[in-house]
Amino acid sequence: MRLRAAISGDLDKYLKAELLEAEQAVTGAIRTATTGLKNSMRAQVTAAGLGPRLAKSWRGDVYPKQGKSLKAAGMVYTKAAKIMEGFEEGQVIKGKDGFWLAIPTPNAPKKVLGKRVTPGNLEKARGIRLRFVYRKNGPSLLVAENMRASYSRKTGDLRGFRKASQSALKSGRGLTSVVMFWMVPQVKMPKLIRFEPEAAKWHRRIPELIVKYWKD
Repeated sequence: MRLRAAISGDLDKYLKAELLEAEQAVTGAIRTATTGLKNSMRAQVTAAGLGPRLAKSWRGDVYPKQGKSLKAAGMVYTKAAKIMEGFEEGQVIKGKDGFWLAIPTPNAPKKVLGKRVTPGNLEKARGIRLRFVYRKNGPSLLVAENMRASYSRKTGDLRGFRKASQSALKSGRGLTSVVMFWMVPQVKMPKLIRFEPEAAKWHRRIPELIVKYWKD
């Protein structure tokens, strides 16, 4: 008794179709994982209150950029790496050359002369002189003297503080001292970003994503 077996159909065509499905499944899984990790990191930054602009610094690229491949790879990175490392590791920031760090209070404007507010550009823009007040307990202060509060005519809300006019200086009415900066020797950044655990989570999902795309 003899048994004969033969393959019917085009084996080469069948194998090519299977290879194409595999390439599509792997590339689709990598693209989904890459996009998922990128969006997760953006959501972390936004939830931490660091702003949408910093959140969008997270990018994701898939290779090859065109076509499908069994060797598809994804890369998630940020264009603000040093900032993100600080919030992930809880780094300690010290003043340059042993100087104090100036942290703006809510009384200080966010921007001056089109740049982030600093003691130097605030003094230059407002024509004022900040006075250093040392405190043994708690942060020391930079205080602006002879300021006047500015309120919104429509809502009555406080808009900020401005240098008093000469007439106000003579009368002494409405003058106030305003704390513009807290002065500290160093500050520890809070741990707000968790990249490694999030990356590991999406890496573990790749096999199930490959199966999902293969079935689809």
